[in-house]
Amino acid sequence: MLFWIISALLTVLVAVVLLSPLMRASARASLYDEGEAAVYRDQLRELDRDKASGLISADDADYARAEIGRRLLAIAGRAKTGGEGAEPSEASAARPVGRRRYTFSQAFILLCLPVIGLAGYLEIGSPGTLDAPLAARIENPGDDVDLLVAKVERHLAGNPEDGNGWNVLAPVYFRIGRLPDAELAFRNAIRILGPDAERMNGLGETLVLRNDGIVTDDAQMAFQAALKIEPNNPRADFYLALALEQSGRRAEALAAFQAIAAASPPTAPWMALVNQHIAANSAGVPLANASPQVAAPQQAPTAANPAAPGNPSADDIANAQQMSEADRGEMIRGMVASLDARLKEDPNNFEGWMRLVRSYAMLKDTNRAEAALKDGLKAFPAAGAEGQQLIAMAKELGLDVEEVSQ
Repeated sequence: MLFWIISALLTVLVAVVLLSPLMRASARASLYDEGEAAVYRDQLRELDRDKASGLISADDADYARAEIGRRLLAIAGRAKTGGEGAEPSEASAARPVGRRRYTFSQAFILLCLPVIGLAGYLEIGSPGTLDAPLAARIENPGDDVDLLVAKVERHLAGNPEDGNGWNVLAPVYFRIGRLPDAELAFRNAIRILGPDAERMNGLGETLVLRNDGIVTDDAQMAFQAALKIEPNNPRADFYLALALEQSGRRAEALAAFQAIAAASPPTAPWMALVNQHIAANSAGVPLANASPQVAAPQQAPTAANPAAPGNPSADDIANAQQMSEADRGEMIRGMVASLDARLKEDPNNFEGWMRLVRSYAMLKDTNRAEAALKDGLKAFPAAGAEGQQLIAMAKELGLDVEEVSQ
């Protein structure tokens, strides 16, 4: 009931706001006409004085009086019809038109607008839905990520030593960009549950993104701890190799990236990115990859898809080291274009789409990256797990996911 009362009051308020310009315009017109009529009446009195003093002839006085009288009648006609500049002879014809115009305007504002608003609300709104306080919505959050986060946060406020709660919340914070909260959650999970490879990688990655893509000393310590727990860890290896590159130790960085390539399956989705770093470090050219938009390698899958196209061979990598910078860039673009062409022929290849989107993003070709994402989502719709993974990666790469997924 309260909702309908508030709606009625808001409707009245909107009607008053819409009608007020018409009311103010009418008031201003009336004041203007009164002032103009007073000027003409003063002119008539002055004309009588001039005639009595002999300053003007009787004929001229009659002519002037007729002209001033005509203007006074014109003002009277405007006041009755609402039409500025209307002549007295037009008054009878213009008066019904003016009245109809204002009658239609007022009827539309007072009747049609509320009816249109009510019909629209009944069509797209939910007038029968009961009030749902925050506590009730948190108890049944459904698929609302914000409510899910709020539910876990409320639980942790009363149970701050629940390591599993922090462990669940940390990667969610990371995904939605709440990096300070993600760092705190990862640290709490590590403190309570102890370190493991996933938590240490998550903490290190959060520290990298918080520092604009720079692998800091704290981040390196986290990745090194992850490697001690799980030696076969391309995600940690990648960031430690990136730290070497950022510190100018290019020969060591090149060896580290080559080691990742040698240990990874040829169809691993991170191979395009690793190969770019191999090529860049071979030539001594820095890559603009240390940014929050770059997705690091995830843990290697237990079974790679053997049909993933476009992977470079060992000969390709060796040849790239002997090329000039321009030729190397052209080779990389040719490999990406070949991958794109093969995926158009055989789109049922999830790892291929992941690599293609990431490769175009790393080449700063945003339009083609978003086009590849759109094509990939046709083969792996956003409702599925693969589609969600594509979208998550695209967000990390800074692509316009909202426009592409519509």
